[in-house]
Amino acid sequence: MPAFNIVGLPDTAVQEARERVRAALRNGGCEFPMRRITVNLAPADLKKAGPAYDLSIAVGILLSSGQVRVSLEQIIFLGELSLDGSLRHTTGILAMVSVARQQGYRAAFVPDVDCQEAALVEGIQVYPVPNLATLICHLRDEEPIAPLTGSGVVPEDTRPLPDGINLSFVKGQEHAKRALEVAAAGFHNLLFNGPPGSGKTLLARCLPTILPNMSSAEALEVTKIYSVSGSLPSDSPLVLRRPFRASHYTISNAGLVGGGRTVKPGEITLSHRGVLFLDELPEFNHTALESLRQPLEDKLVTISRVSGTVTYPASFMLVAAMNPCPCGFHTHPRTECTCSPAILPAIKSESVVRCSTEWTSLWKCRRWSTKSWWMKNRLRTPAYFEKGSNSQKTSRAIVLKSWASFVTLKWAQQRFGNSASWTIPPKRCSKPPPNV
Repeated sequence: MPAFNIVGLPDTAVQEARERVRAALRNGGCEFPMRRITVNLAPADLKKAGPAYDLSIAVGILLSSGQVRVSLEQIIFLGELSLDGSLRHTTGILAMVSVARQQGYRAAFVPDVDCQEAALVEGIQVYPVPNLATLICHLRDEEPIAPLTGSGVVPEDTRPLPDGINLSFVKGQEHAKRALEVAAAGFHNLLFNGPPGSGKTLLARCLPTILPNMSSAEALEVTKIYSVSGSLPSDSPLVLRRPFRASHYTISNAGLVGGGRTVKPGEITLSHRGVLFLDELPEFNHTALESLRQPLEDKLVTISRVSGTVTYPASFMLVAAMNPCPCGFHTHPRTECTCSPAILPAIKSESVVRCSTEWTSLWKCRRWSTKSWWMKNRLRTPAYFEKGSNSQKTSRAIVLKSWASFVTLKWAQQRFGNSASWTIPPKRCSKPPPNV
Protein backbone atom coordinates (compact mmCIF):
# COMPACT_ATOMS: atom_id res chain seq x y z
CA MET A 1 0.00 0.00 0.00
CA PRO A 2 1.41 3.45 -0.85
CA ALA A 3 2.77 5.39 2.10
CA PHE A 4 5.16 8.26 2.74
CA ASN A 5 6.89 8.27 6.13
CA ILE A 6 9.70 10.39 7.60
CA VAL A 7 11.67 8.97 10.53
CA GLY A 8 14.53 10.34 12.63
CA LEU A 9 12.81 12.58 15.24
CA PRO A 10 11.28 15.07 12.77
CA ASP A 11 9.29 18.01 14.12
CA THR A 12 5.98 19.22 12.69
CA ALA A 13 7.62 21.31 9.96
CA VAL A 14 9.62 18.29 8.76
CA GLN A 15 6.58 16.01 8.89
CA GLU A 16 4.62 18.46 6.75
CA ALA A 17 7.35 18.18 4.10
CA ARG A 18 5.48 15.09 2.83
CA GLU A 19 2.68 17.22 1.41
CA ARG A 20 5.00 19.94 0.12
CA VAL A 21 7.28 17.46 -1.66
CA ARG A 22 4.38 15.50 -3.17
CA ALA A 23 2.74 18.62 -4.61
CA ALA A 24 6.06 20.13 -5.77
CA LEU A 25 7.06 17.00 -7.69
CA ARG A 26 3.73 16.81 -9.51
CA ASN A 27 3.73 20.54 -10.35
CA GLY A 28 7.34 20.23 -11.52
CA GLY A 29 6.41 17.73 -14.23
CA CYS A 30 7.55 14.61 -12.36
CA GLU A 31 5.73 11.54 -11.14
CA PHE A 32 5.34 10.84 -7.46
CA PRO A 33 5.93 7.08 -6.89
CA MET A 34 2.82 5.29 -5.68
CA ARG A 35 4.55 2.89 -3.32
CA ARG A 36 5.81 2.79 0.23
CA ILE A 37 8.47 5.50 0.77
CA THR A 38 10.48 5.91 3.97
CA VAL A 39 12.83 8.86 4.44
CA ASN A 40 15.42 8.31 7.17
CA LEU A 41 17.01 11.43 8.65
CA ALA A 42 20.23 10.38 10.37
CA PRO A 43 21.38 10.42 13.11
CA ALA A 44 18.14 9.11 14.55
CA ASP A 45 18.72 10.45 18.09
CA LEU A 46 19.05 14.10 16.98
CA LYS A 47 15.84 16.08 16.62
CA LYS A 48 15.30 17.57 13.14
CA ALA A 49 13.58 20.94 12.81
CA GLY A 50 12.80 23.36 10.02
CA PRO A 51 11.82 23.13 6.35
CA ALA A 52 15.38 23.09 4.96
CA TYR A 53 15.12 19.33 4.26
CA ASP A 54 12.43 19.69 1.56
CA LEU A 55 14.72 19.96 -1.47
CA SER A 56 17.00 17.10 -0.43
CA ILE A 57 13.99 14.83 0.21
CA ALA A 58 12.58 15.62 -3.23
CA VAL A 59 15.91 14.92 -4.96
CA GLY A 60 16.24 11.65 -3.02
CA ILE A 61 12.83 10.51 -4.25
CA LEU A 62 13.76 11.39 -7.85
CA LEU A 63 16.97 9.36 -7.60
CA SER A 64 15.35 6.32 -5.96
CA SER A 65 12.54 6.25 -8.52
CA GLY A 66 14.95 6.48 -11.46
CA GLN A 67 13.60 9.77 -12.82
CA VAL A 68 17.05 11.33 -12.44
CA ARG A 69 20.32 9.44 -12.94
CA VAL A 70 23.35 11.41 -11.80
CA SER A 71 26.13 11.11 -9.24
CA LEU A 72 25.56 13.50 -6.37
CA GLU A 73 28.61 12.84 -4.22
CA GLN A 74 29.82 15.79 -2.13
CA ILE A 75 26.75 17.86 -3.11
CA ILE A 76 24.27 19.35 -0.67
CA PHE A 77 20.68 20.46 -1.35
CA LEU A 78 19.06 23.08 0.89
CA GLY A 79 15.73 24.86 0.64
CA GLU A 80 12.04 24.95 1.43
CA LEU A 81 9.62 23.92 -1.32
CA SER A 82 6.34 25.60 -2.08
CA LEU A 83 3.36 23.65 -3.39
CA ASP A 84 3.97 24.99 -6.91
CA GLY A 85 7.60 23.80 -6.83
CA SER A 86 9.31 27.14 -6.25
CA LEU A 87 11.95 27.51 -3.53
CA ARG A 88 11.38 29.86 -0.63
CA HIS A 89 13.80 31.71 1.63
CA THR A 90 15.38 29.44 4.24
CA THR A 91 17.01 30.64 7.44
CA GLY A 92 20.55 29.58 8.31
CA ILE A 93 21.77 29.10 4.74
CA LEU A 94 25.13 30.77 5.39
CA ALA A 95 25.86 28.64 8.46
CA MET A 96 24.84 25.40 6.73
CA VAL A 97 26.90 26.08 3.61
CA SER A 98 29.87 27.01 5.79
CA VAL A 99 29.64 23.70 7.65
CA ALA A 100 29.23 21.85 4.35
CA ARG A 101 32.48 23.35 3.06
CA GLN A 102 34.24 22.28 6.25
CA GLN A 103 32.91 18.74 5.73
CA GLY A 104 34.40 18.59 2.23
CA TYR A 105 31.36 19.30 0.05
CA ARG A 106 32.18 20.88 -3.30
CA ALA A 107 28.76 22.22 -4.40
CA ALA A 108 25.55 23.48 -2.81
CA PHE A 109 22.11 23.99 -4.38
CA VAL A 110 20.21 26.73 -2.54
CA PRO A 111 17.16 28.95 -3.25
CA ASP A 112 18.01 31.77 -5.63
CA VAL A 113 16.91 34.35 -3.04
CA ASP A 114 19.66 33.05 -0.74
CA CYS A 115 22.41 32.57 -3.31
CA GLN A 116 24.24 35.81 -2.45
CA GLU A 117 24.26 34.83 1.20
CA ALA A 118 25.64 31.37 0.43
CA ALA A 119 28.22 32.80 -1.99
CA LEU A 120 29.98 34.51 0.92
CA VAL A 121 31.54 31.13 1.78
CA GLU A 122 34.84 30.64 0.03
CA GLY A 123 35.81 27.34 -1.59
CA ILE A 124 32.40 25.95 -2.58
CA GLN A 125 30.27 26.34 -5.73
CA VAL A 126 26.77 27.70 -5.12
CA TYR A 127 23.95 26.97 -7.58
CA PRO A 128 20.90 29.28 -7.35
CA VAL A 129 17.69 27.27 -7.85
CA PRO A 130 14.47 29.22 -8.57
CA ASN A 131 12.20 26.14 -8.66
CA LEU A 132 12.26 22.34 -8.71
CA ALA A 133 11.68 22.11 -12.47
CA THR A 134 14.85 24.11 -13.17
CA LEU A 135 16.85 21.84 -10.87
CA ILE A 136 15.55 18.73 -12.63
CA CYS A 137 16.58 20.15 -16.02
CA HIS A 138 20.05 20.84 -14.61
CA LEU A 139 20.42 17.30 -13.25
CA ARG A 140 19.36 15.90 -16.63
CA ASP A 141 21.94 18.14 -18.40
CA GLU A 142 19.18 19.88 -20.34
CA GLU A 143 19.59 23.47 -19.02
CA PRO A 144 22.67 23.80 -16.74
CA ILE A 145 22.58 26.35 -13.94
CA ALA A 146 25.52 28.76 -13.83
CA PRO A 147 27.30 28.40 -10.47
CA LEU A 148 28.52 31.16 -8.19
CA THR A 149 31.91 30.86 -6.51
CA GLY A 150 32.36 32.63 -3.22
CA SER A 151 35.39 34.89 -2.90
CA GLY A 152 35.21 35.34 0.86
CA VAL A 153 35.84 39.09 0.42
CA VAL A 154 33.50 41.33 2.41
CA PRO A 155 32.69 44.64 0.65
CA GLU A 156 32.98 47.93 2.48
CA ASP A 157 29.89 49.59 3.88
CA THR A 158 29.24 52.70 1.80
CA ARG A 159 25.71 53.41 3.04
CA PRO A 160 25.17 56.80 4.73
CA LEU A 161 24.63 56.99 8.46
CA PRO A 162 21.05 57.34 9.77
CA ASP A 163 19.84 60.92 10.14
CA GLY A 164 20.36 62.36 13.60
CA ILE A 165 22.42 59.42 14.89
CA ASN A 166 25.83 61.03 15.05
CA LEU A 167 27.94 62.75 17.69
CA SER A 168 27.93 65.90 15.56
CA PHE A 169 24.24 66.34 16.45
CA VAL A 170 24.99 66.29 20.19
CA LYS A 171 25.57 69.81 21.54
CA GLY A 172 27.67 70.11 24.66
CA GLN A 173 28.13 67.04 26.91
CA GLU A 174 31.86 67.07 26.25
CA HIS A 175 32.60 64.83 29.24
CA ALA A 176 30.04 62.28 28.01
CA LYS A 177 31.50 62.36 24.49
CA ARG A 178 34.92 61.77 26.00
CA ALA A 179 33.51 58.76 27.85
CA LEU A 180 32.16 57.37 24.57
CA GLU A 181 35.54 57.79 22.87
CA VAL A 182 37.41 56.03 25.66
CA ALA A 183 34.87 53.20 25.78
CA ALA A 184 34.93 52.78 21.98
CA ALA A 185 38.74 52.75 21.88
CA GLY A 186 39.01 49.83 24.30
CA PHE A 187 35.59 48.20 23.76
CA HIS A 188 34.79 48.90 27.43
CA ASN A 189 31.37 48.74 29.03
CA LEU A 190 29.74 52.05 29.89
CA LEU A 191 27.14 53.31 32.35
CA PHE A 192 25.33 56.67 32.06
CA ASN A 193 23.71 58.21 35.14
CA GLY A 194 21.74 61.45 34.81
CA PRO A 195 18.30 63.07 34.88
CA PRO A 196 15.75 62.58 32.07
CA GLY A 197 16.44 64.61 28.96
CA SER A 198 20.19 64.84 29.52
CA GLY A 199 20.91 62.83 26.37
CA LYS A 200 21.83 59.40 27.74
CA THR A 201 19.91 57.43 25.12
CA LEU A 202 21.03 59.63 22.22
CA LEU A 203 24.67 59.30 23.25
CA ALA A 204 24.33 55.53 23.50
CA ARG A 205 22.82 55.32 20.02
CA CYS A 206 25.71 57.35 18.64
CA LEU A 207 28.26 54.86 19.93
CA PRO A 208 28.18 52.43 16.93
CA THR A 209 29.01 55.31 14.58
CA ILE A 210 32.45 55.81 16.17
CA LEU A 211 33.32 52.12 16.49
CA PRO A 212 35.76 50.73 13.88
CA ASN A 213 34.40 48.81 10.93
CA MET A 214 34.12 45.07 11.27
CA SER A 215 36.73 42.87 9.62
CA SER A 216 35.76 40.22 7.07
CA ALA A 217 35.83 37.46 9.69
CA GLU A 218 33.72 39.49 12.12
CA ALA A 219 31.16 40.38 9.44
CA LEU A 220 30.77 36.72 8.42
CA GLU A 221 30.46 35.69 12.06
CA VAL A 222 27.71 38.23 12.76
CA THR A 223 25.93 37.35 9.50
CA LYS A 224 25.85 33.67 10.49
CA ILE A 225 24.18 34.57 13.78
CA TYR A 226 21.52 36.67 12.09
CA SER A 227 21.00 34.00 9.43
CA VAL A 228 20.43 31.29 12.04
CA SER A 229 18.01 33.48 14.01
CA GLY A 230 16.10 34.50 10.87
CA SER A 231 16.90 38.19 11.43
CA LEU A 232 19.07 38.78 8.38
CA PRO A 233 17.95 41.93 6.52
CA SER A 234 16.16 41.18 3.27
CA ASP A 235 17.91 44.00 1.40
CA SER A 236 21.43 42.83 2.23
CA PRO A 237 22.85 39.29 2.51
CA LEU A 238 25.67 40.52 4.75
CA VAL A 239 25.71 42.46 8.02
CA LEU A 240 28.33 45.18 7.54
CA ARG A 241 27.56 47.46 10.49
CA ARG A 242 28.09 46.61 14.11
CA PRO A 243 24.81 45.58 15.73
CA PHE A 244 23.03 47.86 18.19
CA ARG A 245 20.39 46.13 20.27
CA ALA A 246 18.20 48.10 22.69
CA SER A 247 16.23 45.74 24.94
CA HIS A 248 13.17 46.78 26.96
CA TYR A 249 13.35 46.21 30.69
CA THR A 250 10.46 43.71 30.54
CA ILE A 251 12.60 41.25 28.56
CA SER A 252 12.73 37.68 29.88
CA ASN A 253 15.81 35.63 30.64
CA ALA A 254 15.33 33.56 27.51
CA GLY A 255 14.97 36.68 25.38
CA LEU A 256 18.13 38.19 26.81
CA VAL A 257 20.40 35.14 26.97
CA GLY A 258 18.70 32.82 24.48
CA GLY A 259 16.62 29.68 24.66
CA GLY A 260 13.24 28.35 23.65
CA ARG A 261 12.06 24.91 22.52
CA THR A 262 14.47 25.17 19.61
CA VAL A 263 17.36 27.04 21.17
CA LYS A 264 17.71 30.41 19.44
CA PRO A 265 20.18 33.25 20.07
CA GLY A 266 19.21 35.93 22.56
CA GLU A 267 19.93 39.65 22.62
CA ILE A 268 23.46 39.19 23.93
CA THR A 269 24.30 36.99 20.94
CA LEU A 270 22.51 39.24 18.45
CA SER A 271 24.66 42.11 19.74
CA HIS A 272 27.87 40.12 19.16
CA ARG A 273 30.68 42.42 17.98
CA GLY A 274 28.34 45.34 18.66
CA VAL A 275 26.51 47.19 21.43
CA LEU A 276 23.83 45.98 23.85
CA PHE A 277 21.99 48.96 25.35
CA LEU A 278 19.98 48.57 28.56
CA ASP A 279 17.96 51.69 29.25
CA GLU A 280 16.45 52.17 32.73
CA LEU A 281 18.89 49.67 34.18
CA PRO A 282 17.36 49.35 37.70
CA GLU A 283 14.01 48.33 36.18
CA PHE A 284 15.44 45.12 34.69
CA ASN A 285 14.74 41.80 36.33
CA HIS A 286 17.42 40.91 38.86
CA THR A 287 17.77 37.36 37.48
CA ALA A 288 18.15 38.62 33.93
CA LEU A 289 20.91 41.01 34.95
CA GLU A 290 22.75 38.36 36.94
CA SER A 291 22.70 36.08 33.89
CA LEU A 292 24.97 38.58 32.10
CA ARG A 293 27.91 37.94 34.42
CA GLN A 294 29.25 34.82 32.72
CA PRO A 295 28.86 36.08 29.10
CA LEU A 296 30.63 39.32 30.02
CA GLU A 297 33.60 37.39 31.36
CA ASP A 298 33.83 34.46 28.92
CA LYS A 299 32.47 36.16 25.76
CA LEU A 300 30.41 32.99 25.25
CA VAL A 301 27.03 31.77 26.45
CA THR A 302 26.12 28.09 26.81
CA ILE A 303 22.41 27.24 26.80
CA SER A 304 21.34 23.79 28.01
CA ARG A 305 17.87 22.49 27.29
CA VAL A 306 16.23 19.09 27.00
CA SER A 307 16.76 19.15 23.22
CA GLY A 308 20.51 19.73 23.61
CA THR A 309 23.27 22.15 24.54
CA VAL A 310 24.25 25.07 22.32
CA THR A 311 27.13 27.53 22.71
CA TYR A 312 26.77 30.95 21.08
CA PRO A 313 29.33 33.77 20.87
CA ALA A 314 28.58 36.80 23.05
CA SER A 315 31.39 39.33 22.71
CA PHE A 316 29.41 42.54 23.08
CA MET A 317 29.85 46.01 24.54
CA LEU A 318 27.37 46.65 27.34
CA VAL A 319 26.02 50.20 27.67
CA ALA A 320 23.43 51.07 30.32
CA ALA A 321 21.58 54.20 31.43
CA MET A 322 19.74 55.07 34.62
CA ASN A 323 18.23 57.98 36.56
CA PRO A 324 19.77 59.26 39.81
CA CYS A 325 16.52 58.78 41.77
CA PRO A 326 12.96 57.45 41.24
CA CYS A 327 11.62 60.77 39.98
CA GLY A 328 14.84 61.36 38.03
CA PHE A 329 15.44 64.99 39.01
CA HIS A 330 17.63 64.69 42.10
CA THR A 331 20.68 66.18 40.36
CA HIS A 332 18.74 68.39 37.95
CA PRO A 333 19.88 72.05 38.12
CA ARG A 334 16.38 73.56 37.72
CA THR A 335 13.70 70.94 38.49
CA GLU A 336 13.17 70.04 42.12
CA CYS A 337 13.28 66.40 43.19
CA THR A 338 9.92 65.05 44.42
CA CYS A 339 11.19 61.87 46.05
CA SER A 340 10.32 61.04 49.64
CA PRO A 341 12.52 62.80 52.23
CA ALA A 342 13.00 59.46 53.97
CA ILE A 343 15.26 58.19 51.19
CA LEU A 344 17.05 61.43 50.39
CA PRO A 345 19.66 61.07 53.17
CA ALA A 346 20.75 57.81 51.62
CA ILE A 347 21.16 59.55 48.27
CA LYS A 348 22.83 62.65 49.67
CA SER A 349 25.50 60.59 51.42
CA GLU A 350 28.33 60.72 48.95
CA SER A 351 28.67 56.98 48.56
CA VAL A 352 31.15 55.59 46.09
CA VAL A 353 30.38 52.41 44.27
CA ARG A 354 32.79 49.49 44.23
CA CYS A 355 35.38 49.48 41.47
CA SER A 356 34.90 46.84 38.78
CA THR A 357 36.89 46.09 35.68
CA GLU A 358 33.65 45.51 33.80
CA TRP A 359 32.78 49.21 33.65
CA THR A 360 34.43 52.40 32.43
CA SER A 361 32.84 55.79 32.88
CA LEU A 362 33.94 59.41 32.65
CA TRP A 363 30.41 60.69 33.21
CA LYS A 364 30.49 63.11 36.16
CA CYS A 365 28.11 61.48 38.62
CA ARG A 366 28.05 62.28 42.32
CA ARG A 367 24.76 60.64 43.22
CA TRP A 368 23.75 57.02 42.96
CA SER A 369 20.34 55.51 42.29
CA THR A 370 17.74 55.33 45.03
CA LYS A 371 16.95 51.81 43.90
CA SER A 372 20.50 50.79 44.67
CA TRP A 373 19.77 51.86 48.27
CA TRP A 374 16.78 49.54 48.69
CA MET A 375 18.75 46.83 46.85
CA LYS A 376 21.57 47.08 49.40
CA ASN A 377 20.47 43.88 51.13
CA ARG A 378 21.19 41.88 47.98
CA LEU A 379 24.89 42.60 48.09
CA ARG A 380 26.92 44.93 50.27
CA THR A 381 30.71 45.07 50.08
CA PRO A 382 33.07 47.33 52.07
CA ALA A 383 35.51 49.49 50.17
CA TYR A 384 38.44 51.57 51.29
CA PHE A 385 40.39 54.48 49.87
CA GLU A 386 44.11 54.86 50.13
CA LYS A 387 45.17 58.48 50.32
CA GLY A 388 48.91 58.62 49.79
CA SER A 389 50.57 56.13 52.15
CA ASN A 390 47.95 56.34 54.94
CA SER A 391 45.14 53.85 54.54
CA GLN A 392 41.91 55.21 55.93
CA LYS A 393 38.47 53.73 56.00
CA THR A 394 36.46 56.41 54.29
CA SER A 395 33.46 54.77 52.73
CA ARG A 396 31.72 51.49 52.25
CA ALA A 397 30.26 50.87 48.85
CA ILE A 398 26.62 50.38 48.05
CA VAL A 399 26.54 47.87 45.24
CA LEU A 400 23.62 48.02 42.85
CA LYS A 401 24.38 44.67 41.28
CA SER A 402 27.28 42.35 41.87
CA TRP A 403 28.32 42.76 38.22
CA ALA A 404 27.05 46.27 37.49
CA SER A 405 29.24 48.32 39.80
CA PHE A 406 31.62 51.04 38.70
CA VAL A 407 33.64 53.88 40.19
CA THR A 408 33.59 57.53 39.32
CA LEU A 409 37.34 57.87 39.51
CA LYS A 410 37.26 61.47 38.43
CA TRP A 411 35.15 62.42 41.47
CA ALA A 412 37.36 60.30 43.72
CA GLN A 413 40.48 62.09 42.56
CA GLN A 414 38.83 65.45 43.12
CA ARG A 415 37.96 64.47 46.69
CA PHE A 416 41.06 62.55 47.74
CA GLY A 417 43.69 63.75 45.29
CA ASN A 418 45.25 62.16 42.23
CA SER A 419 46.88 59.47 44.38
CA ALA A 420 43.52 57.92 45.27
CA SER A 421 43.26 54.25 44.42
CA TRP A 422 41.06 51.28 45.28
CA THR A 423 41.51 48.27 47.52
CA ILE A 424 38.79 45.73 48.22
CA PRO A 425 38.97 43.88 51.56
CA PRO A 426 38.17 40.16 51.53
CA LYS A 427 35.40 40.29 54.15
CA ARG A 428 31.86 41.50 53.69
CA CYS A 429 30.20 44.11 55.83
CA SER A 430 26.89 43.55 57.58
CA LYS A 431 26.45 47.16 58.72
CA PRO A 432 25.07 49.96 56.56
CA PRO A 433 27.66 52.36 55.09
CA PRO A 434 28.33 55.45 57.17
CA ASN A 435 27.91 58.94 55.87
CA VAL A 436 31.12 60.54 54.65
